[in-house]
Amino acid sequence: MDSFWEFLRHVHDAYGINLVHFYDSFERGRLLKGMLTTLQLSVLCIGLSILIGIFGAWLQGSRFRVLKTLVQAYIQFFRNTPPLVQMFFFYFALGPLMPRVVNDYGIAQPMLGSFAWAMISLSFFAGAFNIEIFRSGIDAVQSATVEAADALGFSRWQAYRYVILPLAVRICLPALNNNLVNLVKTTTQAYAIAVPETLFVASQIWSDRINVLEMMITLLLFYLFLVGILVWGMIRLERALAIPGFGR
Repeated sequence: MDSFWEFLRHVHDAYGINLVHFYDSFERGRLLKGMLTTLQLSVLCIGLSILIGIFGAWLQGSRFRVLKTLVQAYIQFFRNTPPLVQMFFFYFALGPLMPRVVNDYGIAQPMLGSFAWAMISLSFFAGAFNIEIFRSGIDAVQSATVEAADALGFSRWQAYRYVILPLAVRICLPALNNNLVNLVKTTTQAYAIAVPETLFVASQIWSDRINVLEMMITLLLFYLFLVGILVWGMIRLERALAIPGFGR
């Protein structure tokens, strides 16, 4: 592997193609850490937003008007405001109101850091769309199926968990796929509150090493690969869960 890094160094010296973020161990290390942070943020936000969507869609069918109103207010707030503004609101407005904790060095610091606020903000943002996506899938489940679950003695939660939701997921997977793809791409906005993800690290590297073109190509290829893996997995899941004659 060392010979490959030396080759990239030679390419830089001979042709001016600056791939220092690959052949320099320090730059390579912090770029990999940024990519890992992006991956962690994406996975956590996807998981939390799906949970929010499932639970929120269930609450939308509640008999209590107050719960339905609260869910609708949540959806309208997060769906109708820009995600970057939401992130600033969480980090700069709510962050200072949180209790402070003392670290190992005796310095008081916020309870939640930039990564946690980015995860919360993006999860709530995508979760608002996921609620509507799951609700559309639930509405598409045939009423006869719901009535059959009631006739078998299922409670409302049991019918939702074992009958309605599994069928609704099969219907709404294409729309869910689109929203999750947008969520992964939106994680780049965590750059604005200094989360050390891929874009943040890349901007530091190209500022230090003056290799904007090479870093931008690397960024594009990284996100193309990351989103491509997600799309491939969602398509495989859609095919695996497909029921012949249902949802088409």
